[in-house]
Amino acid sequence: MLLKADLYREEAPADRFAAAGLLFLRTGPGRVFKARETMVNFVMELKGSDNSMAKTKTKFFCSECGYESPKWLGKCPGCQAWNSFVEEIETVSKSRGFHGGASEKKEKAVSIINIESSEEARIITENRELNRVLGGGIVPGSLILVGGDPGIGKSTLLLQTSYELTKQECKVLYISGEESVRQTKLRADRLQAISPLLFVLSETNAQFIEAAIDEIRPDFVVIDSIQTVYHPAVESAPGSVSQVRECTGHFMRIAKGKGIATVLVGHVTKEGAIAGPRMLEHMVDCVLYFEGERHHSYRLLRAVKNRFGSTNEIGIFEMQEIGLVEVSNPSELFLSERPLGVSGSTVVAAMEGTRPVLVELQALVSQTNFPSPRRMATGYDHNRLSLIIAVLEKRMGMFLQNQDAYLNIAGGVKLDEPAVDLAVAVSIASSFRDQPTQPFDVIIGEIGLTGEVRGVSRVDQRVREAQKLGFKRIILPQKSLKGWTPPAGIEIIGVNTVAEALSAALV
Repeated sequence: MLLKADLYREEAPADRFAAAGLLFLRTGPGRVFKARETMVNFVMELKGSDNSMAKTKTKFFCSECGYESPKWLGKCPGCQAWNSFVEEIETVSKSRGFHGGASEKKEKAVSIINIESSEEARIITENRELNRVLGGGIVPGSLILVGGDPGIGKSTLLLQTSYELTKQECKVLYISGEESVRQTKLRADRLQAISPLLFVLSETNAQFIEAAIDEIRPDFVVIDSIQTVYHPAVESAPGSVSQVRECTGHFMRIAKGKGIATVLVGHVTKEGAIAGPRMLEHMVDCVLYFEGERHHSYRLLRAVKNRFGSTNEIGIFEMQEIGLVEVSNPSELFLSERPLGVSGSTVVAAMEGTRPVLVELQALVSQTNFPSPRRMATGYDHNRLSLIIAVLEKRMGMFLQNQDAYLNIAGGVKLDEPAVDLAVAVSIASSFRDQPTQPFDVIIGEIGLTGEVRGVSRVDQRVREAQKLGFKRIILPQKSLKGWTPPAGIEIIGVNTVAEALSAALV
């Protein structure tokens, strides 16, 4: 009888009288009434008499963009990713509902001319590099997502920032789902980040975290990390698409409703993207990536989304024993170990946001022992390197088809702007011909497929940075000299083609 009741689990109606009548008809006469009564009671227990009982469904979510489907799909219709769907059990409570806004009360539409547009006061930290990336400081009520490779220094940066905010009489709550409070205290001792206004909590339940926020009433909250937090109303494992989406929405409502600046730490995938659905990045106000080579001491904080500032800014830090130290003059730091008079080495003035940075490029070209030559780049786009090599072969007559080419951006920096092209071409030609460049030259310019050198932006800032560090000559596009007066004390060489640049740069 219990087996039959189990078969009727999904199709028995919620109403107890209809359920009893249906079961009576299906069991037929001649059965023991007590058995039928037992079945009715069993089905009633399965269905429940309370309308607020949770309903469980099995759904499939795209791990890349969060697209929802009732069945497994090989290719996501949302982001076109292959084999990205994962199965999750989702529980929806009828009494809970979904809160999609920043508050639960009903809001009225307001004319845009009646809305005050005054700039909200930001929380200015002692870390000038962090302030630069965030657009001038932390906006109260903002939700910030910080991602980075394991061990890169995300927790160190946020713990130091939390301590610096306590110096301004800000109350900070640091929530760790990966460490105990004692482990967090040991790290704070090492960083000398001890303050009575810094509260530490080891918790992964989103509702308990909200209760702690209501009790302490902090000005700044750090949740490390969002992949370890779970909401009890969602029956899936922490870190799943459903949990990440629900918990992020939960903390977004807290941040907007209470005006508390909140930082979420996110894990990254092996491709370098933040783990979880793409919806996670859409829900937050700022997305910051903490980058750097683990074998180098330099770290870069880069904004890829910022509703309150520019996304072109970067912050540069150096990892030391006492923690992360901001680098105020990165150009001097990146060029401190540069050898002079060596072929394949050039200096480029790149722009990182509004900041000019002088970086050394190193190229090595050698004869290959394989049928297909190798092309390797560290800190630079591999496809862009292949394009520049093709231009040198076609326009400059360099036979590089039997040569391996290696390019390295010194210091673990990543450069992606087109103004680096000309310096890359000069480095490769210098190594191929074994001719060093002038030791005090800075090379700037974008290369076209016909071998022309195209103009670049913000030439005056690049030149001033090079002059400040003692460089004597600047090789740049002739088109960039229009409408601009070069400063005194530095030689400016304008070029129109790659051939002119090589003639001027190589010794």
